[in-house]
Amino acid sequence: MKTTLLASALLASGFLLWKYNPSQYLPNKQPVKATATPVDVPSPSARDNTRIQVALLLDTSNSMDGLIDQAKSRLWNIINTLTTLKYKGKAPVIEIALYEYGNDGLSPNGGFIRQVTPLTTDLDLISEKLFALRTNGGSEYCGAVITEAVKSLLWGNDEADMKLIYIAGNESFNQGRVSYKESASEAVGKNIFLNTIYCGDKREGISSNWKDGADRGHGQYFNIDADRKVVFIETPYDEKIAACNERINQTYIGYGTYGASKKSNQVMQDQNARSLSAANSTERYVSKSKKGVYRNESWDLVDRVNQDKTVLKSISKSDLPKELQDKSLAELEVLIAAKTKERESIQTEMTALAKQRQKYIDAASKNTVAADDLGAAINHSIVKLATAKGYTTEN
Repeated sequence: MKTTLLASALLASGFLLWKYNPSQYLPNKQPVKATATPVDVPSPSARDNTRIQVALLLDTSNSMDGLIDQAKSRLWNIINTLTTLKYKGKAPVIEIALYEYGNDGLSPNGGFIRQVTPLTTDLDLISEKLFALRTNGGSEYCGAVITEAVKSLLWGNDEADMKLIYIAGNESFNQGRVSYKESASEAVGKNIFLNTIYCGDKREGISSNWKDGADRGHGQYFNIDADRKVVFIETPYDEKIAACNERINQTYIGYGTYGASKKSNQVMQDQNARSLSAANSTERYVSKSKKGVYRNESWDLVDRVNQDKTVLKSISKSDLPKELQDKSLAELEVLIAAKTKERESIQTEMTALAKQRQKYIDAASKNTVAADDLGAAINHSIVKLATAKGYTTEN
């Protein structure tokens, strides 16, 4: 390890993460809030949908605060890059998983590894858990966390599915009892591209086997400056998109056990994104404008009805918000239809603004040095690997 150990510890692991409140460990200025929802939110069936599945494996040892900050800052930008990909003209289902490793607060019996979330379409959940990560000493066993992700996550089986692992850290890649060579072979066996991101000097990353890990995993090797602050480009369209976001939030109707808490968390993750910069929050709002990507059937009645047109006939009154429990079926159908139309109208408006915003950013980027950060590395490899698998890019 490059840093001294600290005594603080995180409390939960795997699917039981939701049973504690990570906000108790955070400074008051952080707008992070945990919900009461289990992390294993089911993803929609991919039987008729190609999947893009991305597992982020982040080193949370002491020296990696900058890496975590970059991940927070680039989450929505990465998601927006994924949304540009199409397979045979069709938008794939996007699923993200999150692991942390190398943290002394984790169990040594488990190799100092924790599955923070499984593969899920619940993007607010990914944001919530990412903002709750904290660094703490640690031994970084890259082979072990790769093997855990390969074996434990529910990877798709369709030949067109694009399955990606990104592991980032700054210690030697060959630590621990599990050989990274074996873990890379396991990934390739499931058609998963293993990409490595070394937080430090490029040559040092090569000499400490990070490039060899990517080569064996048929992925790409990058090195980044994890302490570099992400540079955001603000545009004249950001405020208009933010105003649209305020309106679109009002079209969500929480239902079921977790409806109210998930709706509250939606706003909380808006605040988390905004705490980094206005431009970063705009990236999140753009993601929320994309119907096939930002989907919340598990708690939003509008999305649920769009998925299952008959659900209003069978839903229990007690699962509805109090203000809707006395409504008739006909009244509910009218309300949901109106909210659906309103949301689609706002999404159309946001899409047009987002295109103008991206043109502005592309023009401004020509006069700036390319960012050496986590997001840039991931975005570059996503497009390259997707092209090789027959995906096209459509803005």
